[in-house]
Amino acid sequence: MAQAENAMTWRDRMRSIWSALVGAMGLVMGLLPHILHHVGFLAGTALVAGSGGTALFGVLGFLFSIPMLVRLHRRFKTWRAPAIGLLIFTLLFSLSAFVIGPKVSGTGDAKPTTEHNPEHVEHS
Repeated sequence: MAQAENAMTWRDRMRSIWSALVGAMGLVMGLLPHILHHVGFLAGTALVAGSGGTALFGVLGFLFSIPMLVRLHRRFKTWRAPAIGLLIFTLLFSLSAFVIGPKVSGTGDAKPTTEHNPEHVEHS
């Protein structure tokens, strides 16, 4: 009888599998902006570069977070929990897109790498 109490039900197994799939999808969506530029020429330049790529992945992140926001609303029976979740998503996305991304890619606060010799005469 103790074995039956400890055994997972079919519903618990399906819930675990679903949670693993949702987690895997979240992992892929989180890594997608960082690895998409390796896919090909157009993906790297047209989709990921600049503000267009930032907007694209911001919208995708929001769309993929809607099921979680709905679950938060159902669980807490208020819109405060999803609003806090959306605020956290926005803050972390902004931190990633506007602070960490430029530092990693070297585009933020770029300094010239060549030194100029003041004694060098410029050519006309």
